[in-house]
Amino acid sequence: MSAESGVVVVDKPAGVTSHQVVGRLRRLLGTRRIGHAGTLDPMATGVLILGVNRATRLLGHLALHDKRYLATVRLGQGSTTDDADGEVAAVADASGITPGDLEPALASLRGRIQQVPSAVSAIKVNGKRAYDLARRGMEVELKAREVEVTRLDVLASHPGEGILDVDIDVECSSGTYVRAIARDLGKSLGVGGHLTALRRTRIGSYDLSVAVELGEDPPTMMSMADAAKRSFPCVTVDLGRAADVGFGRRLDMTVPADVTGILSPAGELLALYRPDGDGAKPVAVLV
Repeated sequence: MSAESGVVVVDKPAGVTSHQVVGRLRRLLGTRRIGHAGTLDPMATGVLILGVNRATRLLGHLALHDKRYLATVRLGQGSTTDDADGEVAAVADASGITPGDLEPALASLRGRIQQVPSAVSAIKVNGKRAYDLARRGMEVELKAREVEVTRLDVLASHPGEGILDVDIDVECSSGTYVRAIARDLGKSLGVGGHLTALRRTRIGSYDLSVAVELGEDPPTMMSMADAAKRSFPCVTVDLGRAADVGFGRRLDMTVPADVTGILSPAGELLALYRPDGDGAKPVAVLV
């Protein structure tokens, strides 16, 4: 069994679940202690961050970073799942929608907005995943939550028989549903809308340039220290403080952020710490 810990950034292919990618990596690396940050739907492709062994404790923090997507919205049709995997039905002819029609609708979806997540999401309702309830035909009502969409640009549009496919570039906060953007864009225009393609190109500073496609050989892992440096401010401590960190003790030093990486003199990631008065306390000890 592998005892090595680290991060693997995968370019997930279409047609597989995030959990299936985890299963594949477990077989390649010979360890069951693997998890992922920021689930991608089966139809979606792109950046999926996986933590191996001790690095699984980083995942909850990595998933909070902002994200970027390339997506295609089909206007003129709605879907029970807000994407092409659901039951799709025509709503209204969208082939005549112009860029001038699109812009006001897009503008209302930019910035800090209240967004109702898609019913087919991983959000829990009374202890059950919303997507499990929705797929069993049960009514799912989710509350709106504040998200931030910092970029929502049209790259191209393609009219068809009663439809308009719109390629968009989206940058948004964690917790934003691009499927919900597609749904709400169609609703605003009165023609219905759903997502037909989605590719995540970035989570924080992890983009497709560092992503690998899983093959038959174990992929090279990014060290936990390198992953932390990409994600948080990091400080290096001396041997005495490194020993204190190993016991999860409070440190008599200030750290710059709510999540700060603590590195040993040798450059190993020991823990994540946060400010605590005039000192710092552990968020997660990783050694």
